[in-house]
Amino acid sequence: MPKEKKTLLDFWEDQMRQSHTASNYFFRKSPSHYHMMLLVMSAHKENRKLSVEELKTKLFKTSRPKSALIITEACEKGFFRLEKTSTDQRIKNIMPSESFIQEFNEYLGYLKKYKLLAINFIKIEIYKLYI
Repeated sequence: MPKEKKTLLDFWEDQMRQSHTASNYFFRKSPSHYHMMLLVMSAHKENRKLSVEELKTKLFKTSRPKSALIITEACEKGFFRLEKTSTDQRIKNIMPSESFIQEFNEYLGYLKKYKLLAINFIKIEIYKLYI
């Protein structure tokens, strides 16, 4: 088996071994779950405040009640936390927990590590088509 295929297989098996972990499983339940994770982490990385209402609005093809359920579940599982703003106590900002930030950064590390290998694998497969 070529090195690139073996390494991609290793990546897939790594991900499958972690699929039972709480956050990995939770945020892959649906596109809405994954989209929510990306929105919250994007705001966190940009040091931007993200209110619960703003998050509900940004989630595409997800009703507001369903968005609220996903947010509540993510908070109960300890992935996100809510913080009231100092100016208006009715507004709550949503932020990732420290443990989830660490998990997310590890996930990004995996993606970066295997990205180049995946690109090389695709190039090799395309090259084979033209031989």
